[in-house]
Amino acid sequence: MSLGGGGGGGQMQELQQQLQALEQEKEALEGEVEELRAEQSEIDEAIEALDVLDSGSTVQVPLGGDAYVRATVEDIDEVIVSLGGGYAAEHESDEAVETLEHKKDTIDERIEDLREEISQVETETERLEQQAQQMQQQQMQQMQQQMGGPGDGGDEE
Repeated sequence: MSLGGGGGGGQMQELQQQLQALEQEKEALEGEVEELRAEQSEIDEAIEALDVLDSGSTVQVPLGGDAYVRATVEDIDEVIVSLGGGYAAEHESDEAVETLEHKKDTIDERIEDLREEISQVETETERLEQQAQQMQQQQMQQMQQQMGGPGDGGDEE
C-alpha cells in the first residue's frame, strides 16, 4: 500500500519487497527444519528396529514406489549404515546405533543453526515493519498538513 507524497512511495515499495523476500527466506528455512526432523524420525525408527529385531526376524523391505517384500534378517549384527556423500560402512549393531546417534546429533546442530537464522530473519522483519510503519505515519502527517493548511478556523460575523 503506497500513499502519495514526496517520494516515499518508492521507499515503501522497496521495504515491502524486502519484507516479502525475508518471509520467503523464513519459509525456506522452516521447510529445511521440517525435512531434518523427518530425517531424525527415520533415524529413530532405524535405531528402534536395531534394538527390537533379532536374526531370523521377518521384515518388510521397501523396493521403491511403495512396494515391499517380506524378507528374513540373516544377521542383525551386521548393519550397513550410510555415511553420506554416497558412502556407507558395515558396522556391528551397537556401532551402527552409535553412528545413527551421531547423525542425529549432527542434525540437531544443523537445526539449531537454522533456528538462529530464522531468529535473525524475524528480527530483521520486525525492524523493517517498524520502519514501514514510521514511513506511513510520516506520509499521513504530510497529507494532513497539505489538506488542512493554516487559517481554517477564521472569524465569522
